[in-house]
Amino acid sequence: MTTKSTSWIPVLVALAVVVFWGATPVFTKVAAREIDPLLVGMLRTLLGGLAAAPLALGLRIKPPRHSRQVWPLLLSGFCGFVAFPILYTIGQRMTSAMHGGLILAALPIFTGLYAAAIERRRPSRVWWAGCAVAFAGEILLILGRMPTSAGEASILGDCLILFASLFAAMGYVAGARLTQSGYASLGTTLWGVTAGAIAVAPFLAFETGGALPEASWIAWGTIAMLAWVTSIMGYIGWYWALGHGGIARMGTIQFLQPLSGLVLAFFWLGERPTAILIAATIMIFAGVVIARRR
Repeated sequence: MTTKSTSWIPVLVALAVVVFWGATPVFTKVAAREIDPLLVGMLRTLLGGLAAAPLALGLRIKPPRHSRQVWPLLLSGFCGFVAFPILYTIGQRMTSAMHGGLILAALPIFTGLYAAAIERRRPSRVWWAGCAVAFAGEILLILGRMPTSAGEASILGDCLILFASLFAAMGYVAGARLTQSGYASLGTTLWGVTAGAIAVAPFLAFETGGALPEASWIAWGTIAMLAWVTSIMGYIGWYWALGHGGIARMGTIQFLQPLSGLVLAFFWLGERPTAILIAATIMIFAGVVIARRR
């Protein structure tokens, strides 16, 4: 039987991951200033695969063999390490880091809905109420525009990030279901990144002609952080937390992801919050408090 103390371990792991993931918009925006956003998205996955494959082989983690595990792995790899980073990076280049971070807060809504559909259950009214409040904040953020922020954030960029969130949430659920089936979360992440790297490698070679783009060490450092810290380490912890703490229960914690991103965007990029952004932030955090009650 799970004790009260151990039941909070997945929560603590999920919180740590969310803090690191909150820095993703800032890292992405810094890298995309010097390197084409499409290349940043593919480089992130390729660098992750170059580290993940040797690590999986070194740890003697075998890829899943049964079809009921292979398909979730391929789905999580494509959604989490191909579709999401590419769409997200392009969108983040077109909007502010604060907008990008807050829009990603919609991930728990999509994660919970996907999980409910797969598990054939109906979420509670409290969960729906919390998600409705948080999602209303997302809509306000995307559609609301202040004159001082029009040059920083575009509706197209915001929508691309929202669309990328759909793929990310689908990948989360596929990876979590694979973990729940008995396959290790470490293997889910490492082989998922490897599969994504194999998929993007030909396209990256075609786009770059086999030569790496010229950029500063800061740009390459942020890509390395995205590849190895937020992707590999982050996904390992997140899949483990979802698999051991429950997809819907852990998913709502991701509403808190924008917090570290907002702080970094303020101090590192010099972005200033608008009245609409502040109102949206309050609505999103109010939503997570309500949703976490269930």
